[in-house]
Amino acid sequence: MTEDAAAVAGVSSPVGFRWFRHAGGVNPALPPTVSGRHLSFSEREDIALSRAQGMGVREIARQLGRDPSTISRELRRNASTRTYRLDYKASTAQWHAERRARRPKTAKLLANERLREYVQQRLAGAIRTADGRPVTGPQGPQWKGRNKPHRADRAWTTGWSPEQISRRLRAEFPEDESMRISHEAIYQALYVQSRGALKRELVTCLRTGRALRVPRARTKQRARAHVTSDTLISERPAEVADRAVPGHWEGDLIIGLQRSAIGTLVERTTRFTMLIHLPREAGWGVIPRTKNGPALAGYGAITMSKALAETITQLPEQLRRSLTWDRGKELSAHARFTVETGVPVFFADPHSPWQRGTNENTNGLLRQYFPKGTDLSRWSADEINAVAHALNSRPRKTLGWKTPAEVLDEHLRSLQQPGVATTG
Repeated sequence: MTEDAAAVAGVSSPVGFRWFRHAGGVNPALPPTVSGRHLSFSEREDIALSRAQGMGVREIARQLGRDPSTISRELRRNASTRTYRLDYKASTAQWHAERRARRPKTAKLLANERLREYVQQRLAGAIRTADGRPVTGPQGPQWKGRNKPHRADRAWTTGWSPEQISRRLRAEFPEDESMRISHEAIYQALYVQSRGALKRELVTCLRTGRALRVPRARTKQRARAHVTSDTLISERPAEVADRAVPGHWEGDLIIGLQRSAIGTLVERTTRFTMLIHLPREAGWGVIPRTKNGPALAGYGAITMSKALAETITQLPEQLRRSLTWDRGKELSAHARFTVETGVPVFFADPHSPWQRGTNENTNGLLRQYFPKGTDLSRWSADEINAVAHALNSRPRKTLGWKTPAEVLDEHLRSLQQPGVATTG
C-alpha cells in the first residue's frame, strides 16, 4: 500500500501519494523483453548462473550469442559495488540498468507543438462542423485531481482513445514523419506529471476516467480465501447443468452509486426471480471509511449472509437445492449461510460470467428498472418486490411464452404436497 511505502521511505502519507501520482501510478521499469541492442533480464540471469559455474567471458558470450565485449562490460558496470568482490547478481544488474535508463529526455509532445495540439484536441473530443465551428456538448464535471467522476457525471464522451489517435496520425499525415507518436507515449504524457506535455485533466476524457494507472499484476493479488476446493463450480452436482430439476439458483449483486446494491436470485429452470433489499447500515456516511473497518454499505459478509438466508428460506425445502455465486467477497460467509439454510454454495470460475448466464441475463433485464449510474438505495423493499413481481409476470420465450410465476406454480402443484403454498 502507498501508506506503507511512505512509512518505509520516512515521509508522510500525503507526500507518498503525491510522489505516486507524479510517477503516474506505475513504477517505471524496463520490460522483460527488450530490443536486441540491450541485455534482457533473462540474459542477465544466464550470465549470473554461468559466472557462478566459473565460465569465462568468451564462453558466456558464445552461449548467449553476444559479443565478448558486451559480456565484459556488463560484468564490469552492473556488478554489485558494495561487496569486497564484484559479485554479479541478475537483480542488481537489472537495477543498475533501469537506473541508467532514467535520464532527462524531452518528451516528443513538448518539442512538437503541432503534434501536441492535435493530440489534445482529439483527446478532449473537439468536434467541429465543416465550416470550423465547434460543436459543444453537455457541461462535464470539474477536475478534482484525484478520483474519477461517477458514471452519471462523466464528461461528454466524444474524445478518441490514445490508440485511435496514434493510428489516425498515419492516415492523415502519411508523408509527415514528425506527426507520429505511440499510444503508450500519450498515456505517459497524461499520467506522468514530470513529462508536463499534456493537461492532467484530460484523463477524464478517457473511457476509464482513471486518475492513476493500475498495474495489471494488481488484479492477481486479490485474495479469494473464501473460495475453497469444495465450493468450486466443478464440484456442483451434474443435475444443475440440464435444468431438469428446479431448485438450483444463481445469484449476484447489481451495484449502484454511493456503494448501493440490490441482491438478485434467479432459479435456473423456471427463471423465477427474487430480489434482496440491502439497506445501508447505521452510521453510513457519518463514520469515516477505515481499512478493515465495519462494512456499512449494506452488503458486508455477515449482512449479506443474513439477508440472503431470510429471502431463500421463504421457499419450500424442495426449491432449495444449491446456489451458484460469482467470486465476490460479499458471500465470504457462505459457510454460515449453508448451516442456516442447508443450501450448498458454489462459486463460478474467475472471469466466467457465462457459468451464471441466467443470472447475468436477468441482471440485464433489471437494468430497465434500476439504471446504471443511479443510487439503488432510493428504492424501498416494497418497491423492489414490485419489480420482482413485474419480472416474474412477464412471458418468456424460453418458457414457451409462459411466465416464470406460472412455471413455478405448475411445479409446486406437481409435487402434490398438502400445505405447500403456490405463487398463484
